[in-house]
Amino acid sequence: MVSLDSACPNEYIFTIVLSCCADSGRVQEGKQCHGYLFKSGLLLHQYVKNALVHVYSRCFHVVSALQILGTVPGNDVFSYNSILSALVESGCREEVEKVLNMMVDECVSWDGVTHVNMLCLCSRFKDLQLGMQIHAQLMKTGLVFDVFVISTLIDMYGKCCKVLNARKHFDDVQDRNVVAWTAMLTAYLQNGYFEETLNLFPRMELEGTHPNEFTFAVLLNASANLVALTYGDALHGRIMKLGFKNHLIVGNALVNMYSKSGNIDSSYSVFSNMIYKDVITWNAMICGYSHHGLGKQALLVFQDMMSAGECPNYVTFIGVLSACAHLALVQEGFYYFDQLMKELNIEPGLEHYTCMVSLLCRDGQLDEAENFMKAKTEVKWDVVAWRTLLNACHVHRNYNLGKLIAETVILMDPHDVGTYTLLSNMYAKARKWDGVVKIRKLMKERNIKKEPGASWLGIRNDTHVFVSEGSNHPESTQIYEKIQELLAMIKPLGYVPDVGAVLHDVEEEQKEGYLSYHSEKLALAYGLMKIPPPGPIRIIKNLRMCDDCHIAVKLISKVTNRLIVVRDANRFHHFRDGLCTCNDHW
Repeated sequence: MVSLDSACPNEYIFTIVLSCCADSGRVQEGKQCHGYLFKSGLLLHQYVKNALVHVYSRCFHVVSALQILGTVPGNDVFSYNSILSALVESGCREEVEKVLNMMVDECVSWDGVTHVNMLCLCSRFKDLQLGMQIHAQLMKTGLVFDVFVISTLIDMYGKCCKVLNARKHFDDVQDRNVVAWTAMLTAYLQNGYFEETLNLFPRMELEGTHPNEFTFAVLLNASANLVALTYGDALHGRIMKLGFKNHLIVGNALVNMYSKSGNIDSSYSVFSNMIYKDVITWNAMICGYSHHGLGKQALLVFQDMMSAGECPNYVTFIGVLSACAHLALVQEGFYYFDQLMKELNIEPGLEHYTCMVSLLCRDGQLDEAENFMKAKTEVKWDVVAWRTLLNACHVHRNYNLGKLIAETVILMDPHDVGTYTLLSNMYAKARKWDGVVKIRKLMKERNIKKEPGASWLGIRNDTHVFVSEGSNHPESTQIYEKIQELLAMIKPLGYVPDVGAVLHDVEEEQKEGYLSYHSEKLALAYGLMKIPPPGPIRIIKNLRMCDDCHIAVKLISKVTNRLIVVRDANRFHHFRDGLCTCNDHW
């Protein structure tokens, strides 16, 4: 920095310097300026004081900013807005109230920016009541017609789960800009209206509004949640054409979209070509690999993250511990959990503890997993954690422990259909039909209905839906014939229908019929009919894959020499050459 004593800058120079400090986050240089300004008396200039307050606020040195307001007379709304913005971003609600009281004491009126700050506060804390009060105040002042204000209002209603309110005020805006459109798209996305998100976008373009990087990020995340790979691919093409590929938020959304849509190779391709990466980028790739059962790749990316100097956070270790669980790396998993997380001051949460249970279960240490859960009395174990152990009992055929765990889960949540299904499956595997009947009777008494199995398959721009034993598809006859052809091809490889999973005490031949036409088999048969080799087959299923389908799809991948990706309720399965990335543990 230039010597201030020799340069003798005036108040105008300082406003420029302080603005640069704020934009670059260089608080130390701002403090040097503060010392000189105090000695020279230049701090009495309103715009200089505002610029200094802005530096401290942008750098989250709120105490220093408040000290200036308290010691230098003549505060205006700009000074207060700078501090309010920082406090809202930090989630300091009590401090916000103190600043608002200071504004009242000094008779400083709110302007549009103040209202926006307060709406952002309501969004952060989902305070609908306060948000509606501010909305009413905006109506009185006429500021509600400002497109920036109303965009924030739309965002507030979206964050408070009032999508219809958000849409009503969006429709009332006459001159909508990209901020307003993106706010409405975001409101739809955050409330699970994924199809509405994608359907609104063409109207935005029809009205002549061009998307920006934030718009594309929202659309990509909606595509990810719908597992709409074709749509996501099309968005990627437009992003490349319009020059948004180097925006960090877009890159992160692309990594996430491809991962959740089953194309983990494209996800890594985007990741590896990103110029800028933040912790969200690394987490998306690590967690993506883990969710696909590719634990080795996940841990390699984690090593690269550490080498790059990026500090891992809470989410990172969910992916890392999950990767260890997939690989049954018990020693490494406990090192990350017991040592590295402590060194980085990351307090483990329920997700991390559940990963440790999964890790012990994957290694076949079911008793140790149960003891681990019982020993961690400070953890409020949920149904998901206990069902992780229950599922392991099913995989490892430990039916006695499984029955005890199932009873625990049912006490926690008497209406958790997944637990009843797993317990019923275990009874069926053990051929204890009286147990199956007992569970079905209990489900009927409690009005618990098992969700019917359904699978989705995307071919070009069409999505084909299949239900178990369904015959509504126009090509059902050909699909059923294809299934019989595939089953005939894999029987010489040792395929024997796993009739133990059928929850009916009927003849073996009838059980084989039930198994043959599960929804994922129907989807796979149709995919092999319509998608030419060597293209991969990507299927989405709403429930956990049954044992028989898992065995069959492994063998079908071998005889057809195709990559088959199935995303079930638990995870992704990559079937290739007769093997699955889950190593038969899911």
